[in-house]
Amino acid sequence: MSDASPDLEDDTGTYKSGLPGILGTIDEWIAKTEAVMLAVGVILMAVNTCVNVIGRFVFGSGLFFSGEVNRILIILITFAGIGYAARHGRHIRMSAFYDVLPTMGRKVLMIIIALFTSAVMFFLCYHSYGYIETLYGRGRILPALSLPIWIIYVWVPIGFAVTGIQYLLTAVKNFTSKDVYLSTGVVDGYADTESEV
Repeated sequence: MSDASPDLEDDTGTYKSGLPGILGTIDEWIAKTEAVMLAVGVILMAVNTCVNVIGRFVFGSGLFFSGEVNRILIILITFAGIGYAARHGRHIRMSAFYDVLPTMGRKVLMIIIALFTSAVMFFLCYHSYGYIETLYGRGRILPALSLPIWIIYVWVPIGFAVTGIQYLLTAVKNFTSKDVYLSTGVVDGYADTESEV
């Protein structure tokens, strides 16, 4: 097994995709976009909440749109975050059975898990798109911001699709490499490196 660091990063600490060619470039671009979205989303949510609390307690009136803005940001952070977590191998996993398997068993199990999770993500992507169509047909809007409600849910199918693609690529990476990968750029941290010289 590889004794490299779990995340593939360059000397600056920037994410480096484990995919070759144009796929790797696209993966790195998506990773940077997700990182910016997550950072900006969390900062905006914190600022929005703090300003609203200060407004309530100092001026006796908070921001009338604060709750809706936080709702939008929570959806954005959640569904941009699932792809980010999949890319960096950070999803919660139950690994007691997985840990006792030999390397080939872990590789086979990781391929099965990645393919199954990818299928579930694409299934949820399909149904979330249907949900957005339903919301669009109803024509409801947010009371304070006057935005159509369907717009704030656009990130849901995008997040599921990106995550599904990431897990599918993880399965492919495990098919084509000798190491066990938790994602395209993260080598299994439970690898047995003691037998290496």
